[in-house]
Amino acid sequence: MTQNVFEEFKWRGLIYDHTEGLPDLLAEEKVTVYIGFDPTSDSLQVGNLLALMGLARMQRFGHTPIAVAGGGTGMIGDPSGKSQERQLLSYEAVEANVESIKEQLAHFLDFEARDNPAQVVNNASWLMPLSMMDFLRDVGKHFTVNYMVAKDSVKSRLSGEEGISYTEFSYMLLQAYDFLHLFEHHGCKVQAGGSDQWGNITAGVELIRRVRGERAYGLVYPLVTTDDGAKLGKTAQGTIWLSAERTSPYQFYQFWLNQDDADVINYLKYFTWLTRDEIEGLAQKLAAHPERRDAQRTLAQEMTRMVHGKMALFKAEQAAEVLFGGEIAGLTAAEIQEIFADAPSSRQPKSAFEGEGMPVVDLLAETGLARSKGQARRLVEGGGVYVNNQRVGDVEQSVALDDAIEGRFVVLRRGKKTYHLVRIE
Repeated sequence: MTQNVFEEFKWRGLIYDHTEGLPDLLAEEKVTVYIGFDPTSDSLQVGNLLALMGLARMQRFGHTPIAVAGGGTGMIGDPSGKSQERQLLSYEAVEANVESIKEQLAHFLDFEARDNPAQVVNNASWLMPLSMMDFLRDVGKHFTVNYMVAKDSVKSRLSGEEGISYTEFSYMLLQAYDFLHLFEHHGCKVQAGGSDQWGNITAGVELIRRVRGERAYGLVYPLVTTDDGAKLGKTAQGTIWLSAERTSPYQFYQFWLNQDDADVINYLKYFTWLTRDEIEGLAQKLAAHPERRDAQRTLAQEMTRMVHGKMALFKAEQAAEVLFGGEIAGLTAAEIQEIFADAPSSRQPKSAFEGEGMPVVDLLAETGLARSKGQARRLVEGGGVYVNNQRVGDVEQSVALDDAIEGRFVVLRRGKKTYHLVRIE
């Protein structure tokens, strides 16, 4: 392990920018640091992982992390990185989302640590009681409009067609007030976040200097994109969520397993606890044998274990092995549906499988895995037909409802890789 967290961040490529004096502060003191999370959904997503891991690394180096759930600022909406105004959520919706997010934070932060336990605070507790008159007098007077419109988050919106509402224009000052509140009540000296938060963070640093005459610090991480410039966690199938209800552990595992060679080593540095030596070893394996995808498999294992636990990782790997002839027993119908989402499929009536069931030969012909019953017999006799990845050894064998996974699916395979999913209705 490196001597201080700033050096750790540097070798992992996590420093995009920071305010003056931060490296010395982190090397010499144990400080309190905060990152805010926007509760626009009941789950965090892959795009939040860099900030989460940043807080977790701070804690492992002895610093005290605060995760600020934006129950108050979430009522307004951060314009940073957004091309248009967001839909405002109700107070009840924001509160429900905050509670869900708190549970996910426990996968990364230690709330029971003896010396530096993590905390979750909701900024609604100090922003909601704040009167507009107090806010304008105590915060607004410290910032000129010129200062605010010069920030990238505002400047980019002003140059767009939709502009920016006064509501979102005020967001920067609300986040600056958060930093001041945490500085005063929790001794918090450092705010961190993605590089799109630089303007908001430095506004907080400035407010603390003006109001308290003291020094605070900011740190921003790079925004994570894929090699082709796409935002990490945004796929053709949608957002990759940390919630197992929104993105299953199998889908989550597959997302990391499918990362490009050009990205995977950086992601191992950004998102895992692997050491420099371990990551450099995987980089060497990737260069020598990219077809083995050792780095991608390690990334998928580390991330799935951290977010969903050991059992979920076991089932995700079991599910992944199914496509290579692995054991299907023990998988649920929902997991089978996910695994074979892209495989050809057909529907068969439940009545066809009642009693003694449907002969395998007939089923092969019905689904098109064989051109005729004659070819189906030859395939079975040659040992090239599988039902639920179990070889069919008898041309007279039938498939009954008891063979179906939860009575809903039968997985047929011809040869090594040609699958067909039978949906029983």
